[in-house]
Amino acid sequence: MTKRTEKAIFAGGCFWCMVKPFDELPGIHNVVSGYTGGNTINPSYDDVQKGDTGHYEAVEITYDPDIFSYGELLDLYWPQIDPTDDGGQFFDRGSQYRTAVFYFSEEQRQEALSTRDAIDQSGRFQKPVVTKVLPAKPFYPAEDRHQKFYRKNPEKYKQERTESGRESFIQNHWNEESP
Repeated sequence: MTKRTEKAIFAGGCFWCMVKPFDELPGIHNVVSGYTGGNTINPSYDDVQKGDTGHYEAVEITYDPDIFSYGELLDLYWPQIDPTDDGGQFFDRGSQYRTAVFYFSEEQRQEALSTRDAIDQSGRFQKPVVTKVLPAKPFYPAEDRHQKFYRKNPEKYKQERTESGRESFIQNHWNEESP
């Protein structure tokens, strides 16, 4: 029996903080940090950090939808971000740190829009939800030093999540403990 895999791409600010929530879960085969949504072919971290390539820092998730559904991925994604901030995420400012869901199919698009609209209408936030739902564009993996950052640099990872304000935002607005 052949395993079926699909891909999902989520931009949620600093990609270092977006890997661990998805990594090592049943049905998740791989989580890669990288860049998408821009026009520069094969950009580097330094290129993207300048803010003029149009790319978002993002994670590309390869998963088995028979084990872990796209809806479950979205349920993990939304509580990792501030969906009302279009200027970046937490202390990471700039277009490369904006939030977005990149879809590969009409089904993914509809599910992302539905969950985004439900959050917007829930009254959880005082500002409107601005996270974009966009068609997938080429995804370029980041340099090796950025992959699985939470494993390679656990103290720095924890410090980034705390000092950026991500940890307190998740607890205060989503009422969840973060990974």
